[in-house]
Amino acid sequence: MHIYREEEIHAADANAAKNGLSVNALMETAGRSLFYAMRQYVRQTDRILVLCGRGNNGGDGIVLARYFRQFGYDAELVFPFGLPKAEAAAEHFRYYRNLHFPYGTTWEKDGRYDVIVDAMLGVGTKLPLKKDVAEVLSWCNAQNALRLAVDLPTGVTADSGEAEEAFRADITFTLHGYKPSAFLYPSGKYYGKISVLDIGLPHSSKWRVWGREDVRRTLKRRDPFSHKGSFGTGLLVAGSDEMPGCAILAGSAAMRVGIGKLMIGTTKYAASIVSPRLPEATYWQINHQSGEALRLPEGADAVAVGPGIADADFIERFLTEIWPKEIPLVLDAGALHPRNWTKRKAPTVITPHPGEMARLTGLKVEEIQRNRIKVASDFAVRNGMIVVLKGKDTVIALPDGTGFVNLTGNPGLAKGGSGDALTGMILGLVASEPDPVAAVANAVYLHGLCADELLEEESERAIMAGDISATIGRVLRSLAETEENGSY
Repeated sequence: MHIYREEEIHAADANAAKNGLSVNALMETAGRSLFYAMRQYVRQTDRILVLCGRGNNGGDGIVLARYFRQFGYDAELVFPFGLPKAEAAAEHFRYYRNLHFPYGTTWEKDGRYDVIVDAMLGVGTKLPLKKDVAEVLSWCNAQNALRLAVDLPTGVTADSGEAEEAFRADITFTLHGYKPSAFLYPSGKYYGKISVLDIGLPHSSKWRVWGREDVRRTLKRRDPFSHKGSFGTGLLVAGSDEMPGCAILAGSAAMRVGIGKLMIGTTKYAASIVSPRLPEATYWQINHQSGEALRLPEGADAVAVGPGIADADFIERFLTEIWPKEIPLVLDAGALHPRNWTKRKAPTVITPHPGEMARLTGLKVEEIQRNRIKVASDFAVRNGMIVVLKGKDTVIALPDGTGFVNLTGNPGLAKGGSGDALTGMILGLVASEPDPVAAVANAVYLHGLCADELLEEESERAIMAGDISATIGRVLRSLAETEENGSY
């Protein structure tokens, strides 16, 4: 579940060599792990083409091809760009050749292959690709075969989403950990399904995937002797005369995820729409047009502001009042405008989609999508806040330069109001849970998991933001191991 940039992979290899694990031994382990992982997708009767480059990625492919041959598989080892040049790869090739297994530099391009294995270029890939590499990739992608990539598909780099022509893998078997490009655009679409293989190196990454066991480990169980004051009070400033539904979506999500008490700050008209749907909340009437200083209600353990509010002047007046207070603050939608982000003592969470992140940073959306992890992390570190960069594989960047990627969710979330529900879930968990970082990560995970749960009954097209709140209870229940351990 760890994520490694190119320089971190090279450092891990160097550290392994320093501590007595040679590149040759590491390559043997990688190739063997690839074989045992791939064999569940490959039949012995399949015709397998293993395309290897001249470096260490090709060396992994050589070991893989050797295992295929030793176990009786019909595997062809081919070097389309010449024989191995890397020292360890050359050593493994000598062993392969001494076993009298066949190899070549060309293959039957008019023939039919059932499986094509890409072990051509690895984490050191530099773009643009050479013409001969692009031609091989074009041929691979045109074949009606199962396409398996070693570590990362040839044509993508480890750290960036930039890609032009790349191997369109059905499955990528990535070694030691994910590479950032697996979560970026357009590179991520070339990976297919991802299988992470442990090759025996110690883990030291700053970034990793936040998963189900993380949620189970960090989400606090409910004490039988608890009361509503045990689970925090949240202030949600959301909704307007034109967009009252935003307050309903965010408020419902905050309540469903388990907040003890919820105050909703909204207009008098919006409150009349929201209160019949959320009678459990209390209401603070606000006037967006008033220039008077705001008298904030007391007792909030966390505050969220922004959904459904288009009045920038009101937002700035509210933030001026709330910014010095030492309570967690969640900013979304109307609150996400460029400003001088002075660091706060209490946690600050922003939840931009790529368009809003472009507005905050001055970068183009395309550049953000190619570098989602780096852009979010740089902003989080520079401004001392938690950045939740929404989208496929939502990025959660922390102020200390570490962070998480979330893999739950589907295109059913690409609909108005989904972000409001996420804001409410973050508010609800930040107010009621002891660890704000885990609270944010759990909210993002659960938000996506609700959408995945809905796919059991609904089409992606039919999922609505309001369905998310209605599904939270079912999802939380499914995460509980046993009733004896308590409930979430």
